[in-house]
Amino acid sequence: QVQLVEFGGGLVQAGGSLRLSCAASGRTFSSYAMGWFRQAPGKEREFVAGISRSGGSTYYRDSVKGRFTISRDNAKNTVYLQMSSLKPEDTAVYYCAATYCSGSGCIRVYEYNYWGQGTQVTVSS
Repeated sequence: QVQLVEFGGGLVQAGGSLRLSCAASGRTFSSYAMGWFRQAPGKEREFVAGISRSGGSTYYRDSVKGRFTISRDNAKNTVYLQMSSLKPEDTAVYYCAATYCSGSGCIRVYEYNYWGQGTQVTVSS
C-alpha cells in the first residue's frame, strides 16, 4: 500500500506556471506507475498525465501536451507535474494516483489503486 500527498497548488494568472509535487510513503514507490488527474466543479475526474515505473515513458491528454510535463524521482518517492502556459480551463483540483497497471494506456480512473487528497489549482484570466 502507498499513501500519497500532493503539494504546490495555488492561484496563478493565465500564462503562468506551477509545479505540483506528490510525495509517496513506503519503499515500493518504483513498483507503481503514476498519474495525475484533475476534477473541475460539476465535471468528472479526468486523466492529465501518466508516467511509467522507471520514468522512461510518459503520456498526456491532448489539451495539455506541450504545456505540462510529468516526471518522477524514485529515490525521493516523488512525482511531479510541471504546468506552464496555464489557462483558465486548467482550473481544477489535481490528484496524483498510483497504479499497478502497466503500459502507456493507464488513463482511466478505475485503473488507479491509490489516490492523494488533491490540491487546488486556480488559473485567473
